[in-house]
Amino acid sequence: MNNIHATAIVSPKAKLGNNIYIGPYCIVNDNVEIGDGCKFIANVYIDGNTKIGKKCNFYPYSSIGTDPQDLKYNGEKSTLEIGNNNTFREYVTVNPGTNGGGLITSIGDNCLFMINCHIAHDCIIGNNVILVNNASLAGHVIIDDFAIIGALSGIHQFCRIGKHSMIGAMSGIDSDVIPYGTVVGNRAFLSGLNIIGLKRRGFSKSIIQDLKKAYGVLFVSNEGTISERIKEVSEDFSKNEPVMEIVEFLTKEKSRSICKPKNVS
Repeated sequence: MNNIHATAIVSPKAKLGNNIYIGPYCIVNDNVEIGDGCKFIANVYIDGNTKIGKKCNFYPYSSIGTDPQDLKYNGEKSTLEIGNNNTFREYVTVNPGTNGGGLITSIGDNCLFMINCHIAHDCIIGNNVILVNNASLAGHVIIDDFAIIGALSGIHQFCRIGKHSMIGAMSGIDSDVIPYGTVVGNRAFLSGLNIIGLKRRGFSKSIIQDLKKAYGVLFVSNEGTISERIKEVSEDFSKNEPVMEIVEFLTKEKSRSICKPKNVS
């Protein structure tokens, strides 16, 4: 049984699961699907072809599924897919996809989007991701699992943010961020590995030590070209999964350059 406040407006065409709470002055439009146990506290607006998983919480004045902020968008049918156990705090905005990005924006499970965050069209967000207050994503950004985006940070379109990475507060990201890396700065630079995050998530000491060694070869050493250093790391740390994830990230086809330490070419 669902609990819908008398002042809420819910389209009869919307598809609702069970045990949903829709609070005062919320609006849920025609093509919205909502999974079991979701909670819309008050003044939440849900629009578009939006599919929401189970047990998601939406705080006042969040606006989900409205048209992309892209001048090329011409009303084509696009979607927004949201997984389970996500929290959208006050004033968070999320847009669906566009024709230029596969017509879909997607969010995984167990994510937290703090006050006033923005997720633009065609973004792909993994699981256990955190966007801190006022963080903003331009279109076509990919954020992998367990990444944390610091407060007041902005990420340029088509950037990739690797898993378990950490973006410092007030950073401007215009390059790809490697998995397990930390970056900071107005035009952000790679400042090391997310060692604290790795320890908190239970990575072993030996894995972390190998990650440090591989990082040194890739980004501190001046010997050889970057291609040669990637090959060396691939051979020396082939059994270390996190290191090989960095290698795969570096060698994958990309739209942006790789974020590097200062004074590294």
